[in-house]
Amino acid sequence: MSSQGSPPQSGRLFRRSAALAAVGLLLPAAAAAQQAPGGRAGLGIDLLATIDGPPPPVAPDVIARDAEGRITMRAVRVDQPPRIDGQLDEAVYATVPPMSDFVQTEPAEGAPASEKTEVWLLFDDENVYVMARCWESRPDRVRSSEMRRDNLNVGLGDNLAWGLDTFFDRRTGYFFEANPIGGRLDGQSTNEGQTNFDWNPVWDVAVGRFEGGWTVETSMPFKSLRYRPGPVQVWGFNMRRTNVWKNEFSYLSPIAAGVGRLGLRPALMAPVVGLEAPPAARNIEVKPYVVADLKTDIAQLPPLRNDPGGDGGIDVKYGLGRNLTVDFTANTDFAQVEADELQVNLTRFSLFFPEKREFFLENRRTFEFGGGGGDTPILFYSRRIGLQGGREVPLTAGGRMTGRVGGYDLGLVHIRTGAEAVSGARPTGFSVARLKRDVLRQSSVGVLFAERSVGLNAPGRNGTFGADGAFSFLENRLAIDAYWARTWSHAAPGDESSYRGRVDYNGDRYGMTLEHLLVGDDFNPEVGFVRRRDMRKSAARFRFSPRLPGVDAIRKLSWSGSVDYFENTAGRPETREQDAEFGIELENGDRFLFIYTRIFEYLPEPFDIAPGVVLPPGGYDFEAVRARFTFGQQRAVSGSVLVEHGTFYSGRQTGVTVTRGRLAFTPRFALEPAYSINVVDLAEGQFVANLAGSRVIYSLSPRMFTSALLQYDTLGHGTSVNVRLRWEYQPGSELFVVYNEQRDTFRRRFPELENRALIVKFNRLFRF
Repeated sequence: MSSQGSPPQSGRLFRRSAALAAVGLLLPAAAAAQQAPGGRAGLGIDLLATIDGPPPPVAPDVIARDAEGRITMRAVRVDQPPRIDGQLDEAVYATVPPMSDFVQTEPAEGAPASEKTEVWLLFDDENVYVMARCWESRPDRVRSSEMRRDNLNVGLGDNLAWGLDTFFDRRTGYFFEANPIGGRLDGQSTNEGQTNFDWNPVWDVAVGRFEGGWTVETSMPFKSLRYRPGPVQVWGFNMRRTNVWKNEFSYLSPIAAGVGRLGLRPALMAPVVGLEAPPAARNIEVKPYVVADLKTDIAQLPPLRNDPGGDGGIDVKYGLGRNLTVDFTANTDFAQVEADELQVNLTRFSLFFPEKREFFLENRRTFEFGGGGGDTPILFYSRRIGLQGGREVPLTAGGRMTGRVGGYDLGLVHIRTGAEAVSGARPTGFSVARLKRDVLRQSSVGVLFAERSVGLNAPGRNGTFGADGAFSFLENRLAIDAYWARTWSHAAPGDESSYRGRVDYNGDRYGMTLEHLLVGDDFNPEVGFVRRRDMRKSAARFRFSPRLPGVDAIRKLSWSGSVDYFENTAGRPETREQDAEFGIELENGDRFLFIYTRIFEYLPEPFDIAPGVVLPPGGYDFEAVRARFTFGQQRAVSGSVLVEHGTFYSGRQTGVTVTRGRLAFTPRFALEPAYSINVVDLAEGQFVANLAGSRVIYSLSPRMFTSALLQYDTLGHGTSVNVRLRWEYQPGSELFVVYNEQRDTFRRRFPELENRALIVKFNRLFRF
């Protein structure tokens, strides 16, 4: 369904007939070759019959628009592959007309884009090419400050982003983004709009400048993408351009303002005809690695001091056709992974740290379950594999299969880990199976099974089973999701079940969320993550956010209110939180948010909130006022500053937090500071939770950068340093040099060394 709604049935039949007629002109030989037995049209014809828009353009035209603004595009075959150098000086740019006439989503929905953008969609037997020329009336105001691949800051400056729905199923697709200094970002969308930015395909990009703006040339190998079998292809495509100095977003295929920057969802992409995929070939990737290190570890028994070592391993990826991928790994090493960012925790519940290891990140959306987020348990939390008690556990071997089979998403994982003396980890096997079935237009139902052969808290196996459903309507503005899950282990006499139901309406002007969640007192998915057990949660949130077209300085206002009510499974109230929020989004991208919060918290047992400060059991009422200011993306200094003050348990709390800070001194050099201070004065004692850190980044090129993460935590009485050099010397092949160090500031020899490592890792990608 397009963003403009479905056309009348008679108009749809006319367009389908016109589309079929156009196919006869465009691809007669391919259409004849695709005829299926029994007189039924083949895959290419069937796909074209689903086009909900104007008839496909006939050469030399490359784009067609109807009266409702919908478009259909045509990709063009090239005989000679264009040079990927950012110059746009080959003959093809003069002989093939570009696609243009972008339409604003923000700030003036439906108006022509204020700056011209020209796009070419080309292909040959090996690659798909997306090329663009971005005109600028003020080239001196183009802003971009991130060269690192796959860093989300690529999207904070001027950029081009585009999406490909290669199955043309309006559910799955690929996302790409590039900025004027060569930074690039890629992602993989599953279940319509859930994008995994940790997908790392092999593709090439080059950018350039000309007197009137900037250019992008990209090359994406067919073997890096998944798509339907057969030579005749119909894909979905759309492109978004961001002009930061104007705070303007525009699309090739128009997108409603309520969708905003999320307009590259597969369901909203326009059809592209004319693509011809190469025949299926071997799709094998082999990536061996070697690593050398020098380590000091005081916690090791016996302690290690400047101990040299080395190792090697291999990852293999094999494509089972175009839709399934099998990965094998042996003696896997994650030495190159960036350290976790520290967090301040003033609650009695566990903190969540994201996965950063590449093997577990690719296709991770396949294994997501039940909607996730907040207090909802995660049934498969991959950090349970290879990490225990803060120690790295050797990962000896494993395999994974992910992809689509018909209308099903399939994910299978089995990993074996070894022993680790300090944490007490024993050799363990981890198994996960995930199956989802497409239903309706943008919905799915599925099941998940997870098990570890050696439990964490009891002998024997620990397992989890769950079933879930996610249903989307009204072009994804209305979402309904639910799940039921159960765990089993040898030492769980209580309730091992969990379930959730949620209804979420997220319109441009109005929003509403209703949720009910239960987590049993013994619900224990040891291949997962549970923030809070033994609780029932009922929650509601309402939002009103009108636009102000008559006020130049303000783009949008927002009022919202929410209530979260928790009780334990015996019916005792434990937490009640009420929030009232007022927000302002300015036309320049700056945002203000004011929040008033009232909280009731019942502590069933003593709570060690800080060293030497213990809160007694009982009920506590407190309230706070918070104000957050977020700087617009166009600023050289950006970030978010939160100031809060109020009562807190038996006393008071004042806090200041700086997040997502960025000081871009040059396009190559930047600082990303983070700072949090919480001054807490309680009847039981006083303490200051001070967390300071900064990431220092220097990019030598889009494929080579160094970064240093420096952190200091007063409550955890520790300092840490993580320095990384990453060089992608050829696509998919990398060299890493990593230095890690942790020190304890409370030890007698201040600050005393806990561990230190210097690591050099080299890998090489071979594709067959």
